[in-house]
Amino acid sequence: MNAPTPTQWWTSATIYQVYLRSFHDASGDGIGDLRGALEKIDYLQDLGINTLWLAPFYASPNLDAGYDISDYESVNPEQGTIDDLRRLVDAAHARGMRVLADMVMNHTSDKHSWFQASRSSTTNPKRDWYIWRPGRQANGKEPPNNWRSILGPRGWQWDEKTREWYWASFLPCQPDLNYRNPEVQQAMLDVVRRWLAFGFDGFRLDIFHALFKDDSFADNPFSPRILPTEENPDGFLQSFRATLHHPDTLHFARTLRKVVDEFQNPPRFLIGEVFGQPEFLRKYCEGDDGLHAVFLFKAMQTPFGAREYRSLIQEFERDMPAPLLPTWVFGNHDRMRKGERLDHHPGREKLCAASQLTARGIPCIYNGEEIGMRDLPLPLAGAHDPVAGLYGFLPEFVARILHRQGILLNRDACRTPMQWSSAPNAGFTGQGNTPWLPVHPEYASNNVEASSRWVRGRPPPAARRPSRTWARRAPCSSSKRPRSSASSAKRPA
Repeated sequence: MNAPTPTQWWTSATIYQVYLRSFHDASGDGIGDLRGALEKIDYLQDLGINTLWLAPFYASPNLDAGYDISDYESVNPEQGTIDDLRRLVDAAHARGMRVLADMVMNHTSDKHSWFQASRSSTTNPKRDWYIWRPGRQANGKEPPNNWRSILGPRGWQWDEKTREWYWASFLPCQPDLNYRNPEVQQAMLDVVRRWLAFGFDGFRLDIFHALFKDDSFADNPFSPRILPTEENPDGFLQSFRATLHHPDTLHFARTLRKVVDEFQNPPRFLIGEVFGQPEFLRKYCEGDDGLHAVFLFKAMQTPFGAREYRSLIQEFERDMPAPLLPTWVFGNHDRMRKGERLDHHPGREKLCAASQLTARGIPCIYNGEEIGMRDLPLPLAGAHDPVAGLYGFLPEFVARILHRQGILLNRDACRTPMQWSSAPNAGFTGQGNTPWLPVHPEYASNNVEASSRWVRGRPPPAARRPSRTWARRAPCSSSKRPRSSASSAKRPA
């Protein structure tokens, strides 16, 4: 196993997730966009961030906030243009920062031209680009097997025109690509090459552990588990052995790495969204030819306490020893914000930030964590989040109970607009515009501008929890964790 070299910039990366729709709106339509992110890039550099992870910006019907991609080659007009994307990437590189694209390889939108061709007839050349199976029983109206989606409902979707079922690991509008077809692998690897050639420094890989499914299509076995967790994806009374973490997915990680390694100066980086115990997830990164890192979500659920955090650090060190890199993740666009788990106790939040930014590994920060943004409880009814639509039949009190346990049935709660100032709409969009999601009512006292004044020694007006914020510069530039070489040196030619 090769030790990291100084040229491997990710060994000192601090990743900041820019959830574009909620970060900053420059166009005035109430939706965050690429120009908005560009306007705030100096703030991110001042914060000590050296690596940006951009949420999907590709063309999409937006049924799942951009994670349902209809064209990997185009930019969603809501986000801007390809020129806007170029300016953002170039501006980051000019500041010595890296940029990761969110790459959704497992599935496309059902509006993608590939799937439109695939579902047009059983003899179409792209039929085998997706996972189609005839149903059981005489009329075929029973699903091919018992597989459930990651969200719980049945994952097989009936197509009336061709009278077969297609598989969707997540939502019905997101059919899974068939990675057992070499043409699919080639097409997606070419997509990866094109965006690396564009200038991206790597990818965050969405639900990477779902790429390959068991080709015998045998039923998944029974599991007594009701709900999945970050440590165990089994749930809904089913063990997902046939549909998640297939050995062929681990093999494909090596194939993808070979493609990424075609691009050097600088070398490129892969970080996978996978779920499970760290001792198992290391398989994606072992050797010098796998993914460079995976998100370790166990920190999200670890109870706050010295003993618990010491045990977690020891576990990460045991299961992801050097040269492997653990990752420190307390929140993202799908999960309850960390402050909710800590009852927004400012001391606890600061200690979590200190541990995240000083422990060995890669800290991964979700936008708004640096000022202690809170979830905004929003009803299931009328939600933008399609997951809320799946569970809209549940009473709201059940959703609130699950929220307190860290399970978001309406992910809108953690996706509310970034709170930049006490101006109308929290400075996310102009006065008179309507943000795509409501702004948290605490924005007047809890915002970037107020936090910056507090760090400089002037308390923000009417701040109820002024110490909730991180010290704006200290965590990322302290002697405990020096600023990354990526943010202090010019981008390699």
